[in-house]
Amino acid sequence: MNTQLTLDQLRSMKLNGRANAYETLLTLPIHDQPTPDLLIGKMVDEELSYRKEQTTRRNLQRSRIRYPAVLEQVHCSADRNLNRQQLLTLADCRFIDRGENVLITGATGCGKSYLASALGRQACSLGYSTLYLGMNRLMEELAQVKLDGTYMKWLNKLEKTRLLIIDDFGLQELDAITRLALLQILEDRYGRQAVIITAQLPVNKWHDVIGEPTVADSILDRLLSNAHRLELKGPSLRRQKEGKNM
Repeated sequence: MNTQLTLDQLRSMKLNGRANAYETLLTLPIHDQPTPDLLIGKMVDEELSYRKEQTTRRNLQRSRIRYPAVLEQVHCSADRNLNRQQLLTLADCRFIDRGENVLITGATGCGKSYLASALGRQACSLGYSTLYLGMNRLMEELAQVKLDGTYMKWLNKLEKTRLLIIDDFGLQELDAITRLALLQILEDRYGRQAVIITAQLPVNKWHDVIGEPTVADSILDRLLSNAHRLELKGPSLRRQKEGKNM
């Protein structure tokens, strides 16, 4: 048997996981090599693992997630008003399948963006397409797609993304174009895809930031009716970290 030809054929068919497993097993002494059924099983397992790793890598590259955060490093305590059970409820990312939202509020530096990033990375690792946008970035993209005529294409892209993270919501009052675009985005996703929003302002102040009352009512209805709300408290973690480094 020409083993090199087999390896080349596996890779030409983009079965790289199987090829890697086969190549590794060929290096074993004859008496340690698995039986044909175990060999096939091992190659299939390696192919599945390889494809999962590649999917995770692609999801992370496309996600633009702000911080290299993981849920295991998120600090939970009564002072932060965040407990481990709340994280475990979200860690399996089933909230995405159920089309539920996550609203994270708290003062500047309390870890909102870090927590959103950790949830985003977890979603990527579980195979969910994810996109992380600061509110300013979202508004810039909106202005650009309105200008170049790709608005509907942009909306379709957002609609297909399983998890959309909008960071720093509410730093400024929304204009009419942004209000209507946000309503359309949430309408497209309602009950089917998930949104994570972080904001310094408490949720009961969002109506004023959105502006026009009727549109604000519609936006908040779609956000709040199926939402997990995490209200982070305590001092700035960023300042605490800087103090330790001084």
